Amino acid sequence: MKIDDAAARLEALGNRTRLQIYRALVRAGHAGMPVGRLQDKLKIPASTLSHHIKTLVSVGLVSQTREATTLICHANFDSMRGLVDYLVAECCADEAACEDAQTAA
Repeated sequence: MKIDDAAARLEALGNRTRLQIYRALVRAGHAGMPVGRLQDKLKIPASTLSHHIKTLVSVGLVSQTREATTLICHANFDSMRGLVDYLVAECCADEAACEDAQTAA
């Protein structure tokens, strides 16, 4: 992952409302959640919800599918795993004790 992609995703999640939306979608699992249900659950006006979902979609954290007239939002678990992996990829890399443990293995 590129640092600009990681920064954009972290910036998107740095907003309280977007973090609430993302957490609700994570809880919903792979089935996702219809936009209307998400709106009811979080008590967010439709235009505000649409704005925040658009931001999450643009950075790849959320995807949307249409089932007839219903728009379903899904958390992109692979994208989040990639972000978390990026954040911890070099954990303790500059720590001497960590280097010793890696070379001993």
